[in-house]
Amino acid sequence: MIKEIKNETIEKMDKALASLKYELNSLRAGRANPKILDRVSVDYYGAMTPVNQLANVSAPEPRMIIVQPWDTNALPLIEKAIQKSDLGLNPGNDGKIIRIVMPQLTEERRKDLVKTAKKFGEDCKVAIRNIRRHAIQQLKELEKEGMITEDELKQAEADVQKMTDEETKKVDQTIAAKNEEILEV
Repeated sequence: MIKEIKNETIEKMDKALASLKYELNSLRAGRANPKILDRVSVDYYGAMTPVNQLANVSAPEPRMIIVQPWDTNALPLIEKAIQKSDLGLNPGNDGKIIRIVMPQLTEERRKDLVKTAKKFGEDCKVAIRNIRRHAIQQLKELEKEGMITEDELKQAEADVQKMTDEETKKVDQTIAAKNEEILEV
């Protein structure tokens, strides 16, 4: 029983960390990253479809993203969706592909991106703490039902706290690495 709760807890915490990494990939750092367009969706024949499902997205150069749609009719739709997104990008369309030149980030924009990254990190830490609280609640219920002893409860709570501390440390390391990438000129 205790082992199942621990395994479930670490699995949920890992998912929270994976979600953080996904969110951070959508933040624009100094160099072009095709994953930045993962959140951009296009109204394609009445269905909101992510750009990466309509086109090949690549970064052949450090400051350029190329979007090559499989259906050329989607080209203006993709271009419009990228312009409307909150990414601040200005796509150029030559009739076959879309080129997006990544503008140099200003110091102010870099600081805003660092703040956003920290916010994502704090949200992830809150999620991890909620997962910990839920696991400890489950353990206390087991003890209340007489399925585990008080000593087993204390040991399991300590183990869950240790897992929480390790995951929180991973979040801090991930945020620090992203901040370093953002502030790199």
